[in-house]
Amino acid sequence: MARTVLVTGGGRGIGLGVVGQFLDEDCNVAVIEKDPAAADPAFTDLVSATPRLWAMSGDLNNPDDRESFLSGALERFGRIDILVNNAGVAPRVRRDLLEVDEESWDFVLDTNLKANFFLTQRVAQLMTGQDPKDGARGFIINYGSLNSYVVATDRVEYCASKAGVAMLTQVFARRLAPEQIYVYEVRPGVIETPMTSVVHDKYTRMIEEEDAFPIARWGQPSDVALAISALVSGKFRYSTGEVINVDGGFHLRKL
Repeated sequence: MARTVLVTGGGRGIGLGVVGQFLDEDCNVAVIEKDPAAADPAFTDLVSATPRLWAMSGDLNNPDDRESFLSGALERFGRIDILVNNAGVAPRVRRDLLEVDEESWDFVLDTNLKANFFLTQRVAQLMTGQDPKDGARGFIINYGSLNSYVVATDRVEYCASKAGVAMLTQVFARRLAPEQIYVYEVRPGVIETPMTSVVHDKYTRMIEEEDAFPIARWGQPSDVALAISALVSGKFRYSTGEVINVDGGFHLRKL
């Protein structure tokens, strides 16, 4: 029986890479996308051509949309094996932390942390009630960031949200391990997506001229997707709460 994978915000960027990876592995995939009009045309084509891919428009900050997403996936595919908390936002405008307003704080924290928690909580409730498959009731993947430990004073909202995600990963991993549900954090680095397009020149200089990245190239969505595929392969069954950096070695800082 094919596994079912939920991917939030899977219409473009890293999320689309994850969707493609699991479709290649013959999984069923369900996607919730807040703004289908902003999705990559390749995603729209996949939805039209692939019966194993179901997508709905919805806002993860809305409890009713979260529940509709889960009930729709269960109705179509019968169970939930993997949750990939891919959806995330950056501040609309980068501001010095002394100038950040509550609207920007709430915008980022509500999506990156609050919605993440309550969707994961609900998925965990559903996973605990299903029979194990190949020794696991489910896998949950959270996206952290280099900014959970690398300071950026012009986007404190994002840093705080990702530091919070790191702790969510740990507490869910500790709570769910007895239920045979395994939780991991993936920390993408500089990945070539629409989100990083606004700082493309800055990071290209860091890659090419500043020796900041031991693997001296831009990361691709497929790099993150392959790491997630490995984590949910069942080959890390004696590990949970782990962090894997998909960052070209950026975390290996040197003086």
